[in-house]
Amino acid sequence: MVGFKATDVPPTATVKFLGAGTAACIADLITFPLDTAKVRLQIQGESPGSVRAAASTQYRGVLGTILTMVRTEGPRSLYNGLVAGLQRQMSFASVRIGLYDSVKQFYTKGSEHASIGSRLLAGSTTGALAVAVAQPTDVVKVRFQAQARAGAGRRYQSTIDAYKTIAREEGFRGLWKGTSPNVARNAIVNCAELVTYDLIKDALLKANLMTDDLPCHFTSAFGAGFCTTVIASPVDVVKTRYMNSALGQYSSAGHCALTMLQKEGPRAFYKGFMPSFLRLGSWNVVMFVTYEQLKRALTTACASREAPF
Repeated sequence: MVGFKATDVPPTATVKFLGAGTAACIADLITFPLDTAKVRLQIQGESPGSVRAAASTQYRGVLGTILTMVRTEGPRSLYNGLVAGLQRQMSFASVRIGLYDSVKQFYTKGSEHASIGSRLLAGSTTGALAVAVAQPTDVVKVRFQAQARAGAGRRYQSTIDAYKTIAREEGFRGLWKGTSPNVARNAIVNCAELVTYDLIKDALLKANLMTDDLPCHFTSAFGAGFCTTVIASPVDVVKTRYMNSALGQYSSAGHCALTMLQKEGPRAFYKGFMPSFLRLGSWNVVMFVTYEQLKRALTTACASREAPF
């Protein structure tokens, strides 16, 4: 099997922290067009007062959305907000994924047998903590993905311009817009993603169905991606709508959710489900497989440096 083999030395917290951020950036580079398509589908159908990428454009399905964006805005539009996205992942994933095992050990007081409750608590903690670190990068990423690359719908000229403009026009609080739904979303996502991956991987290993290698990581990551999409989609849609909304359009995230329910019905909460699943499923596979390999590579490299002879 291609890849680094498991080592006897457990990876340190620093190795996990750096490995998680790097793996998440690699996953984002590969799956970013799907994430952009998801955002466009999620904001479609908002009221005319909202700030949208292309008010007259109707997107249909994942492929249709991507093709429409390429035709009307050019291929580069699929990577709107990539810089902010990578900034987000490096700060966000490092905390929520890289510190998960350490926080889980803290809650279990070092025990090797972690209960589902301890795993859920650890996932909620690191997910919420990551938002506190990376919220401004998430706001800028969503705004960029929602806007057209040219024309009247263009709100920001660059990533730095976006940070400055939001802070100037909406105040410092503008960079933290949608923190509440984002905390809720990421606590849910982190629990669904990491805990599901953890449980599936443990079950496969304990049942001797697979060994701790790439096929096991792939299967666990794909299952985690599907479960996460089903559970987190409603909160994710509300978060995207609220972050992208014009100043004063919604009084709160709850008001945004209520407006969606009244005007568009319950199905609005699952807008963009297919690109969400395609993105989360593929993102999870790339991220977890890369993360596992990076942990092993970095651990081996650190051990080699400490014992050169």
